[in-house]
Amino acid sequence: MRLLVVEDHPVLGPDLKKGLERCHYLVDLVNSGEEALTRESDVPYDLIILDILLPGLSGREVCRRLREMHQHQQVPILFLTALGTVEDRIQGLDLGADDYLVKPFDFGELEARVRALLRRDGTPRTPVLRFADITLDTRTHEARRGERVIALSSKEYALLDFFLRHPHEILSRATIAEHVWDYDAEQFSNVIEVYVRYLRNKLCAAGEPNVIQTVCGSGYQLKEPIQ
Repeated sequence: MRLLVVEDHPVLGPDLKKGLERCHYLVDLVNSGEEALTRESDVPYDLIILDILLPGLSGREVCRRLREMHQHQQVPILFLTALGTVEDRIQGLDLGADDYLVKPFDFGELEARVRALLRRDGTPRTPVLRFADITLDTRTHEARRGERVIALSSKEYALLDFFLRHPHEILSRATIAEHVWDYDAEQFSNVIEVYVRYLRNKLCAAGEPNVIQTVCGSGYQLKEPIQ
């Protein structure tokens, strides 16, 4: 899942990026409202973490413009700010933010709120993603096939997470690259092919049937194994 963090603090911003990347998210960091709007128009983010007190264009104005620009398909927005009065929270939520977390905060709570907002995309309202006999616990980052625990690299985890959130959909290589890899990753098609093979090998290591099908000319599809 690809996140945009909009935070101008020279320490907190990079710390948020590193912490969320350790949780297997792909994270872009910008430090101004103007850059946030530019990035969001180019990249299909799954969630935006937005500070309010930004230089130039404020986080509130960024939120307002994003809601006006995307009235039918709206990315979740989490305000992360030092402005913690009841009036501040009401104003933020009324502008269209989905959640509001006041600084200072515990990173575990931020991660839990991110997981909850990402579940609003239509996936089951549970931290455990499931397909057939495959499970992925987004809290502990543990993957299983049946009772077998599967050790995954960070990119393998992110790839499995993306497949599990979009079962039966045909996912193009470009779509996968936008959500799991850096948007400008060189030769991402070859990289994706390699990592899909890695993931398949681990999911089928005990002889289980393959559930990640290649759709010629289109991409990949998580579907029930062919009998």
